[in-house]
Formats: sequence, structure tokens, C-alpha cells
Amino acid sequence: MNAVSDRKIILVTRKTRLEELLLRFHTLAQARFYIEHLGADFNDYLNEHERYQSATRLALETMEEWGRYQRIDRSFLPNFLFAPDDVVVALGQDGLVANTIKYLDGQPLIGVNPDPARYDGVLLPFGPRDLKLLVAETAYNRRSCEAVSMAKATLSDGQVLYAVNDLFIGPKSHTSARYEIQFGKLKEVQSSSGVIISTGLGSTGWMKSIVTGSVGIAAGLLNQRAKFAYPAEKWDSDTLRFAVREPFPSRASNAELVFGEISAGKPLELLSQMPENGVIFSDGIESDFLDFNSGAKAVITLAEKQGRLVV
Repeated sequence: MNAVSDRKIILVTRKTRLEELLLRFHTLAQARFYIEHLGADFNDYLNEHERYQSATRLALETMEEWGRYQRIDRSFLPNFLFAPDDVVVALGQDGLVANTIKYLDGQPLIGVNPDPARYDGVLLPFGPRDLKLLVAETAYNRRSCEAVSMAKATLSDGQVLYAVNDLFIGPKSHTSARYEIQFGKLKEVQSSSGVIISTGLGSTGWMKSIVTGSVGIAAGLLNQRAKFAYPAEKWDSDTLRFAVREPFPSRASNAELVFGEISAGKPLELLSQMPENGVIFSDGIESDFLDFNSGAKAVITLAEKQGRLVV
């Protein structure tokens, strides 16, 4: 067996909504009763599950033909050790691609859409039947990859968290975050709902909703019509953007430093003033977080590594 054919394929999958329900209610009948009691269509859960299982079977057939492979659930990603020459396959949705790529260090990632009728698949350009060709071409380095920039949060104690779409810094629950924010020569104490830092890839996600809402509110107060559309940035952008959510001006807090662009020579720094429940999490995965309580300092920069998404 040569070095190329010996490369391992890592298939990353996720639990379907039906599987999550079964973990909670233990039986299909109980899960059905719960969903239908709420007035929802349980068949939608069944159909989604069957399509995902069908896509998984097709993907596994390709893995078995290739030889060396391993399947892992996305819940194991934070503790999984990828080999430098692994080829990684993420079987939809878009969020799974983002959640997987931040744990990689240069390994190529193939995004596969298990259900094109259900998922837009911006990061999922391929179907399960494309895998046989894709795996071989990627393993032999015959497939192009697009670079994806990431954000990086570094705490004063050395802990690090990466993000492919965005970082959230703020309270664990619906309370106010208190912190000191510094950007360049500007510094102020703030009370807000938290801070969002967006990458180029994440520019069409959470950041877009924040900007769109802010522009719409301002236009409404001025009796004007909001015409601004937040533009998408390049996936390999060398800058990050941050926005403060719902900053509250008071005698003890300010609300002037609410938006900016982080670059290589201009990081964003935050010093927590929250005695408890302060967190930093990335890409919407609240279970994978860093504590950010009183005295903790976070420095936000562009990550030193980039993701490689097979195209």
C-alpha cells in the first residue's frame, strides 16, 4: 500500500433531530406523541432522518472501498486528534462544516449535502455519490481547495478558541455582559448583550443580522427607508469585524466603541467584569466554550491557520 492510498478518511456525521428526540424520550411512540401534541408534522422528522441515513450509507460505502476510514460524531470533535495527512468529509449541514474545520490544521475538508431539498448548502457543494471521485482526487492532491480564514480568542491563561463563522463574548444567559473593551487607542467600559466577532465566511450570518437590524432601527427612528444591504466578504479575508450587541450607555458604561475591523496589527481586547456566567463560544456551539469571568482578558486576532475547503 503506498503513502497516498494509506491516507485515512475521517467521516464526520451528526445526530438527526429524530435521534436527538429518541435520546430524550427513549421510544419512537413517545417522540411522535410529543411532536404531534405540539401540532408539528412528525413525518418531517422521519423523512429527514431517512434521507440522512441513506446519505450516510452511501458515504460509508465509499469509505469502505477506499480502505482506511473512521466515522466520528461531531460531539467528539473538540477532543479528536486528526493526523496531518487525513482527508475529512463532513456530511451536512453547513454548520457541521464550520464546526469541523476549526479543529483542523490544514487538512482538506469535503462538505457533502445529504438533503439538497432541505439545506441550501453554501459550504456543501457535493452529494454523497460524488465522494468516490472526490476522495481519490483529494487524497492525490488533484483537487483545488479554497482558503477559509478563522478568528482566534486567546485568554490570559493561555486557553485558545477558534471560530470559522463568528465568536460570541458575553453572558451565558439573557443578562447583561460587563467588560472593558479596547481597540487601538480607544478604551471604554461597556454593558451590553455581548460582542460578536465575524470572519469573512461568517459575514453573511450573525453579523449580517446585527447590521441589518441596526440599520433598520436607525432608519425607522429617522423616518427613512433602509436601503443598505450588508455585503459578503471573501472567505480568505485578512480582517475580522466586531459589533457590540445592544450597548447600554449609563453613568458607569459607554456605548461609542461598537463596531470595528480587526487586522493583523490591530487586535481587539476585552477584560471581563462579570463575576460569573461569562463565556466565549464559537460558531453557535454553546457547549464548547471558554469561561470569561472577572479578571479574564481575551485578545481577539485573525488565526494563524486557515481552513481548506475542497471545491
